[in-house]
Amino acid sequence: MNLLFLCSQNKRRSLTAEKMFHGYHGHKACSAGTESNARAKVTPGLLGWADIIFCMEKKHVRRIKEKYADLIAHKKIVCLNIPDDYEFMEEELQELLESYVCEYI
Repeated sequence: MNLLFLCSQNKRRSLTAEKMFHGYHGHKACSAGTESNARAKVTPGLLGWADIIFCMEKKHVRRIKEKYADLIAHKKIVCLNIPDDYEFMEEELQELLESYVCEYI
């Protein structure tokens, strides 16, 4: 399964998730940000590639729905409700991601 993780800047939350879940039970994972100055910006190609799109906050879901409604109309989108309160690879962030994401994969 192809997993796409989205946050705002693609520096902490989504990048942590990509590192954690790429290769997990054979899944592929990528990450991107929804803001114009993100480290890696979400693209139509990434959205098309993904089987499941995990957004860290509701604003990320809203942003992709506003800009890419036709591309994601039939995609599974999960809002994890993880605030931007964590550093890259922080243990508590990893624990949250593992508990939430594993329900879906």
